[in-house]
Amino acid sequence: MGCGTLFIKRQYDIHMELPQDPMMLLSVINMKLRDNYSSLSQLCDDMDIEEAGLKARLASAGFEYSPENNRFW
Repeated sequence: MGCGTLFIKRQYDIHMELPQDPMMLLSVINMKLRDNYSSLSQLCDDMDIEEAGLKARLASAGFEYSPENNRFW
């Protein structure tokens, strides 16, 4: 997957589409990082989404991942 549509692969091969709106996507990802994951790579591995694509999508809206803070700014 490139910078287009991002999906979360769930159990039993059901896919949930992540929000297209960059601010909503930022909110969802940061909430998941805060509540459930200690790193972006852990979130991406668990949700079966491409880390580079997610970073590129949020970077295009002006946000960058901070490993020290485990969130996008």
